[in-house]
Amino acid sequence: MSEQDGVIVVGAGLSGLATALGLAVRGTDVTVFEAGELLGGAAAYSGGQVWCGANHVAVRQGIEGDTLELAERYVRAIAHSHPEVLDEQALRRWLEVSPDAVRYWEDVGAIRWAVIPGLADYHDEADGAFHEGRYLTNEPIDADVLGEWRDKLRVSPYFPVGTTYAEMFVKGRRLTNVDEDFAGEQAGVQAFGLPTRPGGEAAVPDRLTFGTGVVASFLARVLREPGIRLHLEHRVTELLTDEEGAVVGVRAESPTGPVEARGPVVLATSTYDWDPELVQELVGLGPDDFGSVAPRTIRGDGIRLARSVGGAIAQLPATAIPMLPGWPTETGVGYAYGPDYAMPHSMIVDRTGRRYCDDSFWVDIVEKTMDPDDRHLPFFLVLDEQHHAKYGLGGTPPGGEYPAGLVTSAPTLQELGEALGIDGDQLAATAADFSENARKGIDPDFGRGTKEFVRRFAGDPANEPNAVLGPVEQAPFHGLRLRFVGTAIGTSGVRIDGDGRVLDEEEQRVAGLYAVGSCAALTTVGTGYNSGIALGRGLTLAYLVSSELSGSPVD
Repeated sequence: MSEQDGVIVVGAGLSGLATALGLAVRGTDVTVFEAGELLGGAAAYSGGQVWCGANHVAVRQGIEGDTLELAERYVRAIAHSHPEVLDEQALRRWLEVSPDAVRYWEDVGAIRWAVIPGLADYHDEADGAFHEGRYLTNEPIDADVLGEWRDKLRVSPYFPVGTTYAEMFVKGRRLTNVDEDFAGEQAGVQAFGLPTRPGGEAAVPDRLTFGTGVVASFLARVLREPGIRLHLEHRVTELLTDEEGAVVGVRAESPTGPVEARGPVVLATSTYDWDPELVQELVGLGPDDFGSVAPRTIRGDGIRLARSVGGAIAQLPATAIPMLPGWPTETGVGYAYGPDYAMPHSMIVDRTGRRYCDDSFWVDIVEKTMDPDDRHLPFFLVLDEQHHAKYGLGGTPPGGEYPAGLVTSAPTLQELGEALGIDGDQLAATAADFSENARKGIDPDFGRGTKEFVRRFAGDPANEPNAVLGPVEQAPFHGLRLRFVGTAIGTSGVRIDGDGRVLDEEEQRVAGLYAVGSCAALTTVGTGYNSGIALGRGLTLAYLVSSELSGSPVD
């Protein structure tokens, strides 16, 4: 490669592609190194939710009343625990710049935004929460605009790509996933009728939505910029520095051998899900309790690269990590998840046979299960035959046969408990109490069914009187030990300032090095997470970093 290769972006997920685009449209050359064979990273596997307070898209669609003040009050309300990990400057910078960034990406043709209809903030009871308008995603995009790069795009195995949110909400996420187009398994969940490519990745459908669609929108615009050079299967293994310690380039492994590139470096590698050592260090879980539904290229490269040149790592409490209850599979990346645990006729218990959280809401599940003073590991999903018949599980359609060795079944809850290593008598008592209230649509113990977001995003809209509550009472009964599965939003990561500049242990800049997306620690919001914040912050950082590196810093 040339002696000076412009700016080097490490990773071609959403934040990396956006950073490259922001640089190129301002006249800066960009070299993008992606470790995998495909583009899109973890964002392409996601639901494609981009959270932004007081955005112009909501106003355009007639949703008024949101303000930056309300958005700030909301984030502060949900980030009240562990205030020491919240970066005040970064919080204000993100909230204030995010609406401009969202508008900018639309103005330069990277995406056509749409509001996800009727989706409220996670914590609708919190000060500053808003009922609709803060979650954005893409208007559906035709895959043909990607040309020869179409087959280089990751496709989510966890969402029905091609379907819009409005269409999905009619049946609910789970039943949309297993409708008449069900055609087998992909990564342990539905392939949504799509054929697979060599290696097991789902083929790219004609209509792109969810995270796949958001990434495709940006990729289509990136491909129109001659100043962007995309290199797949180029894993960056080393940062190059000068005599004063400033980062001046990278060394990467490519299919043809080692290559080097020179220029400032932006880390956009996502988090650490597939590095067991970093998972143990930053989450405190071993392989029996942790897996991931992210691409296997998400393995902590950015963290290790930053550390190698003196970059600091900020560690946030494990109780605030966006992890989900999941289970191992023999397909795809090796783990699966879905709204199954939040559907009616299910509950989560620990080894004592007792419930201990709102087991439809991952935030409460993580916080309570991972509580360092009262851990509830291992934890188990318990289902009755109604759940099996109506919803199935992961890649198993309604009424289908569960994968061998995954689910334990028994004619009584007492026998199920004994088989799983749970107190069977207590399990039966727990189910009886839970079922009595579930029939009324209430959960006085832990508040399951009170979150509007969960009812709409994860529940069964046809189930009355509550979309996520149903008795666990019909034999046979089924259960499995759960794992926490990462979604490539690790919260802990490279320490940055509010503009994406990597900092050392003394909070001084590491010259020439930036980080965007989920490889950067979420000190921006501390312990207060809401779906869409990771992608929203990532796109804001991409806007800020690309502006600074192209000589037009944002005031």
